[in-house]
Amino acid sequence: MSTAVVLFTSDLRVHDQPVLRAALAGADEVVPLFVADPGIAGAGFDAPNRRAFLADCLASLDAGLRERGGRLVVRGGDPVEQVCRVVRESGARQVHVAAGVSGYASRREERLRTELARAGAGLTAHDAVVTVVPPGQIAPAGKDHFSVFTPYFRRWDETGGRAVAAAPRAVRVPEGITGEPLPQRDAVQGVSPGLARGGEAVARERLAAWAAGRMDAYEERHDDLAGDATSRLSPYLHFGCLSATELVRRARRRGGAGAEAFVRQLAWRDFHHQVLAARPRAAWSDYRPRGDRWRTDEKEITAWREGRTGYPVVDAAMRQLLHEGWMHNRGRLLVASFLTKTLYVDWRVGARHFLDLLVDGDVANNQLNWQWCAGTGTDTRPNRVLNPLIQAKRFDPRGDYVRRWVPELSGLPGSSVHRPWQLAERDRARLDYPDPVVDLAEGRERFARARGLDGA
Repeated sequence: MSTAVVLFTSDLRVHDQPVLRAALAGADEVVPLFVADPGIAGAGFDAPNRRAFLADCLASLDAGLRERGGRLVVRGGDPVEQVCRVVRESGARQVHVAAGVSGYASRREERLRTELARAGAGLTAHDAVVTVVPPGQIAPAGKDHFSVFTPYFRRWDETGGRAVAAAPRAVRVPEGITGEPLPQRDAVQGVSPGLARGGEAVARERLAAWAAGRMDAYEERHDDLAGDATSRLSPYLHFGCLSATELVRRARRRGGAGAEAFVRQLAWRDFHHQVLAARPRAAWSDYRPRGDRWRTDEKEITAWREGRTGYPVVDAAMRQLLHEGWMHNRGRLLVASFLTKTLYVDWRVGARHFLDLLVDGDVANNQLNWQWCAGTGTDTRPNRVLNPLIQAKRFDPRGDYVRRWVPELSGLPGSSVHRPWQLAERDRARLDYPDPVVDLAEGRERFARARGLDGA
């Protein structure tokens, strides 16, 4: 009786699961294994929102496996040590895992390969599980990755990609392999009150509902802050409850401008993964240094974190993050631009705060989007500044998004909610809302001087 081990990481699903399918095809029995890695906490990535969401994901994965006669084995500790222990206990000769792109995932894979070889077992790392196109599969001539999205997308769009794998009908787990109890969401402290439920079952329900309804209008409405017309599937993609490949195939079958705009966003996700795979240091170092001399004003940084900058659309987005552990994509862009370009604060300060709260906090997408906004990343216009007042006029013209998240301004009508400082002094005093932490013109001048753009 042959046995294989499936090490689940960022692919917590049974649908379109190439890792699980390959293990089942090559062995009579499999051990579906998840290792709670203390190294994640040690690196500062074990945020409460993601820990609670992960508990949901593991419970859903276990349920999906049990429906097929299997179960999830959860262990805690160093992943390499735990995998090798399961290999010894089960007599497995092959371990399957989804290939990662971060420096940590690469080092884990190298250690696994070395230690498993000593134990007489092999490791297969599967590409195109976390992303649609594996990092490094497409690249410009003479280079190891694309640094500009548009040419990358053209090549990405021409790539056929793999077929969607059907969910297995049966999963047979060997007797005697024990694990720890599944983690419980309710045991996690410090969770955002509006955090969504996690897991593959919830993810597939959300996908079906959104694809049948709002996907068609995605191109026109995905930047509408108050309309909340994005898919909200990013947390499920981050944990691998949904397959990016399946999402692309499903969108393309539906067709239309909305579906194609959605596919383009999935390509952006792949783009950032291939940048990080080629430049792992970009997780915390400037991809393209600009000689920035960042300011550190703790009062301004605290105001930004708490949603008390005095710019309502910025504060609304930051408060959505605090409440939901998630933020609208347009909101992410404008608050990142405000911190790095208007307050001229190091992008790493913002990226760290996002990772502390975002349920979809992903090293590749979070860090490289922050660098894009800061002008140290792949943006071809590194000095662009998103004016929060112009952004508010375009993407929250009636002020509904602001009134939803900044209740002290809920009584202000229409677009006046975006400029509360223009009210009479007596009316402003009643609002319990701060004055702007910085004048926008002053912020622009500060940034221009720092980047040597005087007179530009």
